[in-house]
Amino acid sequence: MRKRLLLIGLISCAAVAVHAQGLYVKVFGSKDGVPLVFLHGGPGYHAAMFESVAAQALADSGFRVLVYDRRGEGRSSGVPARYTFDEALRDVDSLCRTYDLRQPVLLGHSFGGVLALLYAQKHPGQVRSVVLMGAPLALQETFDNIRTRCRTIYRERADSVNLRYMDMLDAMDKSSMDYASYCFMHAMSNGFYTPKAPTEEGLAARAAFKADSALSRVSQQPNWQAPQGFHRNEHYTTLDLTDTLRRLVARGTPVYGLYGADDGLYSAEQLGTLRSILGPDRLLMLDHCSHNVFLDRRRAFLDALVRWSGIRAPKR
Repeated sequence: MRKRLLLIGLISCAAVAVHAQGLYVKVFGSKDGVPLVFLHGGPGYHAAMFESVAAQALADSGFRVLVYDRRGEGRSSGVPARYTFDEALRDVDSLCRTYDLRQPVLLGHSFGGVLALLYAQKHPGQVRSVVLMGAPLALQETFDNIRTRCRTIYRERADSVNLRYMDMLDAMDKSSMDYASYCFMHAMSNGFYTPKAPTEEGLAARAAFKADSALSRVSQQPNWQAPQGFHRNEHYTTLDLTDTLRRLVARGTPVYGLYGADDGLYSAEQLGTLRSILGPDRLLMLDHCSHNVFLDRRRAFLDALVRWSGIRAPKR
């Protein structure tokens, strides 16, 4: 159970699903659309929810959208994986070349935002823009925020049992996978991933995903090797990409942020740092929205992507 919870922390022309290099890949939209690659969260998760809820809507808005599951994860779980950043970035590069996606928008959700920043750093000039969606910059700051917020909640409830758990977390090795897993467990149990007052739009999107049995079934097949592998090889739970982001922005790479106001993973201070780096016009905070921005506020999510990518908004 502990390992499963870690996965939460860190998701025109007819779409066609293929298996390029063995990976699960699906492309939406016409060839003349603005290229966009979706990098899902995890590690150990998949792009099924995004595919169900947002991919075709983006294609209808003028994008050519590539959705895929990383090797060793989701519907690509049978593909051998070493779980390294270098391997993951090579796959992104290969997919862009295979599908002729020149200078794509990289839309990185949660852990996918980490990979989007690393790819843009490694391949300057090869991306149109980076959009961070509920993505962390400094994971240890996120864990600190989770513990602080949870401790406050438990004190207000006079929950002595969970307060003792907080004391245990304080004493743990902060770089360990167990520590990260327990932090995400408490975040989930306290509703940090769901909006406080979900909109009808968000509730309908969730219901539609659950009704899509072929895709929702993917969510019931998590992969434990991916978080363990990325932790072993990349120590991703101690990663801090704040300076990487500063360098990208200084170099002129357009970077935007889409975050939910109810996303309990990030503190006001963390979001303030992000705003100071990106600029106020490039960070959008959405009310009634948590970690899955594309699910909770799909219309606002689409409008932001269209505006930031310079697409003329379709008539409604």
